[in-house]
This record gives sequence, C-alpha cells and structure tokens, in this order.
Amino acid sequence: MKEEKWYQILVRFLWQYRKTGMMFLVYCLIFLAIFSLYNLELEAVMYAAGLCCLLTAVLLAGRFRNYLMEHRERRRILENVEILLDELPNPATLAEEDYQEMLRKLNAVFSENLNGWQNERRESMDYYTTWVHQIKTPISVMRMRLQGEDTEEHRELLAELFRVEQYVEMALNWMRLGSDSTDFLFREYELDSIVRQAIRKYAPQFIRRRIGIKYEPADVKVLTDEKWLLFIIEQILSNAVKYTPQGSVTIRVTPEKVLEIADTGIGIAPEDVPRIFEKGFTGYNGRTDKKSTGLGLYLCRLTAEKLSHKISVESAVGVGTTVSIDLHSDTLWVE
Repeated sequence: MKEEKWYQILVRFLWQYRKTGMMFLVYCLIFLAIFSLYNLELEAVMYAAGLCCLLTAVLLAGRFRNYLMEHRERRRILENVEILLDELPNPATLAEEDYQEMLRKLNAVFSENLNGWQNERRESMDYYTTWVHQIKTPISVMRMRLQGEDTEEHRELLAELFRVEQYVEMALNWMRLGSDSTDFLFREYELDSIVRQAIRKYAPQFIRRRIGIKYEPADVKVLTDEKWLLFIIEQILSNAVKYTPQGSVTIRVTPEKVLEIADTGIGIAPEDVPRIFEKGFTGYNGRTDKKSTGLGLYLCRLTAEKLSHKISVESAVGVGTTVSIDLHSDTLWVE
C-alpha cells in the first residue's frame, strides 16, 4: 500500500476540520461586527484576532502532529492487522471505541468462518486423496486385463483408460495446488531425467497416434520441484498428442535453460492465444474437440507460478504450437 506524503495528510487534516475552521471565522466576524458597533479602535480588534489566530495555529500544529503519528501507527497495524488487532491505539472518542469493537467482532466472525472453511477443505482433500488411491486399484486391474490380449479394441480401451488416469491425477493436483501445505521440494535436478520420464509415460500415445517424438538431450541442472515440473511437461505433451493429427513433437533446451516443446499440430487461433491459461477457457480447438476441460494449461500456469518458472505459448494455425518454460534461476551471492 502506497504511503501518503505528509503534505497530502495535511490537506486531509484541514479538510476534516473545515467546519471547525469555518465556525472560527464566523466567530471572528461576529466579534468584529460587535466591536465596530461600539466604535472600538481597529488596532484592538486586530490585536485580539492575531492572538487568537496564533494560539489556534499552535494548537492545530500540535493536533496535526498527533494526527500524523496516529495515522502512521494505524498504517503499521494495518500491514499485519491479523496479528496486531490487539495493539490498536486507545480510543480517543466514543465513536473510535465503537469502531474498534466492530473490528474485533468482525475479526472473530472471520476467524470462525476461516477455521470452518479450512476444516471443510481438509476433509475434502482427505476424501479426494483417498478416492484417487482407491480408484487406481480398479484402473490397474483393467489395464492388466486389457494388456493380456493385443487387439485393436484393447489398444483403444487402454488409450481411454490412460485418459481416465490423467483426469484423476489432474483432480488430485487441483486440490493440492489450492492447499496451504503443498509438498514442494526444491533442489537441483537433472532436466534430462524429468523429460525422459514424461516421454516414457506418453510413448504409447505417440506410437498409437503415429506421431514422432524428437528430443535433444541437454546436460542441464535446474532448480525446481521434480514432481510438479513433470506434471507441467505431461500436461503439455497431453495437449500435443491431442491436437497433433500427424507430424511430430520436438523437445529441446536452449542455452538460457528454456525448455521448448513444439508440435506440428493444428495450432491455436491468434485471438485464443492470450487466454489459453485462463481457468476453463477452451477456445476454438476445445469447442471443436468437445472433450476439453480448459483446466490443463490453467493448472500448468498455477504450478509454474508456484515454482517461479515462466510459461508462454507461441502458435500459428495449421503450423503448430510451441510451449516454452523458462527454468533459469538467478544466482545469489552472499557477501
């Protein structure tokens, strides 16, 4: 919050006490009129008025000093009002006492609602976590049975089952990202190892769709969280497979530690590119596909922000799409 200059506060102080100032001027005019009716010397009137103005100026200066200090103290408390509510200055008027009592009651209501919301979210998180682990068992059983016989029908069902797994993981990660206790573990990882994990996972999808995958390994270490960076890469590969009817997907790392995943798919309409990271936005491609949720890239953006990575997209209709993840980190030197 931008701090106001002292002269800006002075203007607000004078405006706040404008009615008092106007009354003072009215009183001065009344005295001037009465003195003139009694034919008193003007010098006596001016002398008395000057003394009153001087005394008023001294009192106003002292009041403004207190006004400024009280304002700055309130601003200090406002920056950490959740923990400094009990440090509010002693009320100088009955109105201030009433306002402080309102604040305390509102804070009590807010704390009660917050605790209730946190408990409900914790219970929801526990439920979805349990549900995800339970649903994985029948998914694994179905995969084993489908893999028992290599037929075109079974390959199609395995592909659909893979999509089910991805949606299940997406639901769990959605809950985790909104949690205050997200299990981030930051350290330096071999980027090549993370990328290869994602490629191995999606290899059957590339083979099934007859899409080539080109990867240029890079001996690069990045400061990140392995699990969550892998989630971002998997979501991007998922979109690449979905919207690339033919051609290939190329993964490379620039010298500036920018991971680029480029496909030769249908591309994204120019008017959709600025909004593809918005929650629930599917764009023209999503409306055509009828199955897009508009959550994949939104979760990628949320995850990238929490990892302090930058994610961007360049695309051309009929040419393809390139998603870039900036993984470079600044080196901190301690003197």
